[in-house]
Amino acid sequence: MTTAGPLIRSWRQRRNLSQLDLATRADVSTRHLSYIENGRSRPTSGMLMKLCTHLDMPLREQNQVLLAGGYAPAYPEHSLSAPPMAEANAAVEAILAGHLPYPALAVDRYWDLVAANDAVWTLLEGVSAEDLEPPVNVLRLSVDPGGLAPFIENLPEWRGSLLLRLAREFDAAPDDRLAALIDDIRASGPASATDSSAIVVPLRLRRGDTVLSFISATTVFGTAREVTLSELAIEAFYPADAATRTALAGT
Repeated sequence: MTTAGPLIRSWRQRRNLSQLDLATRADVSTRHLSYIENGRSRPTSGMLMKLCTHLDMPLREQNQVLLAGGYAPAYPEHSLSAPPMAEANAAVEAILAGHLPYPALAVDRYWDLVAANDAVWTLLEGVSAEDLEPPVNVLRLSVDPGGLAPFIENLPEWRGSLLLRLAREFDAAPDDRLAALIDDIRASGPASATDSSAIVVPLRLRRGDTVLSFISATTVFGTAREVTLSELAIEAFYPADAATRTALAGT
């Protein structure tokens, strides 16, 4: 008896799929799937990976299912600075540098800062040195009174947008650290809904006498077969108005 089956069942329920739905997608009988989920049958590693794929399970969680089934992980995991990641790391650095003079940063699945371009560090001037001690969680930093919170003009709206995004990420891959991050953002202060007529939620950041307004776009590695790379996201910020574009062009 293995513990892989209950993990499959838990993910199926999170995805709101019936046994019939998953069995049909994976081309197995509902009886066989039931035996797997109840731990009465020891599935092959190939069967587990097929089920994980049809459950759209992240690579890290797929490795956990395989380990629970008594198999070796299918996907490697390295630090971004490790030799096998050299080309991917170079791509990240090129994207960040190429985005100047606008700010861009790379974060892991928990929103801990991995890398940032010079424009990000310029915007962080005035933030306490304690808040910039690694590891820096960029979401906590943005709502921390010692971080960016005093400079964000639309802080309740920004906080509300972060909570909505984190809720979607948690639904896709529930995790205790994500849950703790959500709790911390909620506890940091009030959150407000976005104006329904707005196209995006901007980050409105006061620097001196100027308010810089940004919209953000997220880039991920769509064909990643390595855990760290599959969880990496690049957040690129673009001017949301002409005044911000002009201000950043002069930096």
